[in-house]
Amino acid sequence: MGVGVSNWRLARAVSTQGQLGVISGTAMGVVMARSLQAGDPGGHYRRALEHFPVPSVAERILRNHYLAGGKSATAPFRLTALPTLTPGPALIELMVAGNFAEVWLTKEGHEGIVGVNLLEKIQLPTLPSLFGTMLAGVDYVLMGAGIPRAIPGALDRLSRGEPAELRMDVEDCGPGDAFDARFDPRTIFGGPSPALKRPLFLAIISSATLALTLARKSNGKVDGFVIEGPTAGGHNAPPRGPMQLNADGEPIYGARDVPELDKIRALGLPFWLAGSYATADRVEDALRLGAAGVQVGTAFAFCRESGIAPELKTRVLEMSRAGAASVFTDPVASPTGFPFKVLRMEETMSEASVYEGRTRVCDLGYLRRLYRKSDGNLGYRCPAEPVEDYVAKGGRREDTVGRKCVCNGLLGTIGLAQTLSDGTREPVLMTAGDDVADVARFLEPGNDSYGAQDVIARLLEKRSAAEGVTASMSPSGIPVSVPAT
Repeated sequence: MGVGVSNWRLARAVSTQGQLGVISGTAMGVVMARSLQAGDPGGHYRRALEHFPVPSVAERILRNHYLAGGKSATAPFRLTALPTLTPGPALIELMVAGNFAEVWLTKEGHEGIVGVNLLEKIQLPTLPSLFGTMLAGVDYVLMGAGIPRAIPGALDRLSRGEPAELRMDVEDCGPGDAFDARFDPRTIFGGPSPALKRPLFLAIISSATLALTLARKSNGKVDGFVIEGPTAGGHNAPPRGPMQLNADGEPIYGARDVPELDKIRALGLPFWLAGSYATADRVEDALRLGAAGVQVGTAFAFCRESGIAPELKTRVLEMSRAGAASVFTDPVASPTGFPFKVLRMEETMSEASVYEGRTRVCDLGYLRRLYRKSDGNLGYRCPAEPVEDYVAKGGRREDTVGRKCVCNGLLGTIGLAQTLSDGTREPVLMTAGDDVADVARFLEPGNDSYGAQDVIARLLEKRSAAEGVTASMSPSGIPVSVPAT
């Protein structure tokens, strides 16, 4: 669903309905910093920071970012440091506290379960982000867009207050090269870190092969899987085999991309199905196939509680009503190299004129790739950054064609776009699943919006208490099956 779409309001609305509400943990330090600079409407992040276990950290963040009344509309947001292998203390604190605050707000005042979703491809912020969610008592961690074999072990170590390491994916490396990101919880506390609850870990996958690999070769316990199909929003797994495109330029998925559920079932771990499962009939289909439930994203993305800017939600719902809402599975848009679902909408980066008219800049850096320089040191580059900069760092010019700044574009989706020197704002880039075409079905006659509760009621309308189980679904994350009461 993108950065900040499945925010604490949406995840809380789902969690309080007995489902697993899941926040997006991607770039939460940036989201909180910009929200504070916008005046922190409602005082929510300031309230969460009052409960951060290290008051001096919260005080520094507020001093550096909070602006009473908010910045002027024409002033730019103060930039945060770009993630690196050895981030400075201010960035570490921001990543930890941002994720803490989002989970804390989601869990405030109720006993529902809460999860966090992160991308394995965005490696540098992972450990401090995980630790921040664990400080707030997160119940589940979900991760896809890669092979997250090292995450279970990292959760084990962080729960014991011990330092954790992650091996980085680094381009241009030799066989003897190795680069690790390291996070020590004691850097936050200035001494021993408390023992924390170890959240359950669910890997987001697209094939039985990956499920088998993670179940057998991870460095800790994998507690289940989300099996996500290519119609889901955001990043999709690439098709198996050589990339082939259809006449419209989208990746072609075939029989090899259909997961072998019998092999996954044989592992004995619970799994959930994702990708166009936002109807009561599809929920029933999933349960008949042995799934514990379903994952739903797009239907929640356009409800009242989501983080998408209200005016954008209104436009999308109007398009859906008119039969004009659609997505393009772009094989090159994302700097990660994964296909990325782009919502077609005027005045956004889905239009060639908007994309080509944007001045390339890389001032957030969450999708930068690590590479080994000729001198053996580590460098950072992004195929969506200025072309000459990328080429000067050893990147191939052809890899920059069509690459979009997903970082800035997704922040624009939630109303936190950067203001540029000429007074304009970074253009929006929206993502959604194929289901966006019919998302207006959740609108009641005469209504222009709908809530998370409306989605849940519609999806569970064929379930009954007598069956002893409620199939659950969550935004941008995972559902769980919970006993009916």
